[in-house]
Amino acid sequence: MAKIIVDQNKCIGCGACAATCPKAFEMKDGKARPKKASVDKLTCEKAAEAGCPVGAISVK
Repeated sequence: MAKIIVDQNKCIGCGACAATCPKAFEMKDGKARPKKASVDKLTCEKAAEAGCPVGAISVK
């Protein structure tokens, strides 16, 4: 199981994660939020982590 974390202090609300992986991320109040805190199987979550321009996403 992988845990998805978005550091709200780092997030600039660019929406890259939601565009890359809309099934796992959503934009709410101008910031990115994971739709679920964890997932059983990774699909596009690592791509969203890599694409975050400020490194606000962690997938562990």
